[in-house]
Amino acid sequence: MENKTTRRASFKKMGMGLAAIFGISSVNAMGKEPVKATKEVVGDITYDQEIPLFSGGVKHGNTLYIAGKGAHVEPYEIKAHTEIVLQELQKELEKHGSSMEKVLKVNVYLADLGDYKGMNEVFRGRFGKNPPVRTTVATYGGVPGDSLVEMDCIASLD
Repeated sequence: MENKTTRRASFKKMGMGLAAIFGISSVNAMGKEPVKATKEVVGDITYDQEIPLFSGGVKHGNTLYIAGKGAHVEPYEIKAHTEIVLQELQKELEKHGSSMEKVLKVNVYLADLGDYKGMNEVFRGRFGKNPPVRTTVATYGGVPGDSLVEMDCIASLD
């Protein structure tokens, strides 16, 4: 049977591992103090009645989070909107030191699931040979701003 000291040491090690994942300072296995990851807003902040609502982008450690990008222009055609959204994502990624090839996760929100095939035709190959993890959903009531598609992403800065 495991004694309390061994169990406590195991929990402490597990807690230190979780702390590192979430950017909380702890001593690593090499006995060195890692740099604490801090949140840095890198995109514009959207306000609602003068109260900050959300950031356009955030860096945390070696990870970049880009808020949803939509295409709020005519023509209202899925391939055109997908192209605009992907160009906007690429511009934001490069502006903040990442790239399409470093994207780890993409969320795709469609106003109509019937546009899935057309969106995929434009999306295909845009993230290099090793595409990111992706979730695609159809939104109830449409995408804000009359865009046919909106995408957000998480990318590495390494």
